Amino acid sequence: MNYESKNPNYKHIILAKFEKNIFSHHIGFNLTRVDPGIIEGELHIQKIHEQQNGMIHGGVTSTLADIVMGFAAYSLVAEGEGTVTSDLKVAYLRPGKGVKLLAKGRVIKPGNMLYYCESDIICIDQLGTETLIARGYSTMCAIKSKGD
Repeated sequence: MNYESKNPNYKHIILAKFEKNIFSHHIGFNLTRVDPGIIEGELHIQKIHEQQNGMIHGGVTSTLADIVMGFAAYSLVAEGEGTVTSDLKVAYLRPGKGVKLLAKGRVIKPGNMLYYCESDIICIDQLGTETLIARGYSTMCAIKSKGD
């Protein structure tokens, strides 16, 4: 799906906002793609991302889904607007064990106020095999931004 942003400066604004996202940096998540309606990023898996059985913690998975879907919606809103998560659902499909997580978020239906999004969370193992471990769905709500 090809969308056009309502804000010609969306990429610069998203990168600046992401730079201030302390939690994303704390867990080691980085953006790798910023296009209208599409955001992607990656996280190199460390022990802090695992739960007690050595698998990726569900909270890490849902956090990545929320980040990429939120910024995917944010890439389409008008200047002076932001987005917040109105609804979030994550379907955990397989356990995650590996060296890297890829998070791919996309808007599937934009609106004036609500943006329906989905995401894929993919785990890459030591051999480079990619496994879809979760799919996220969200409704993002456009709000007036309070500026920086």
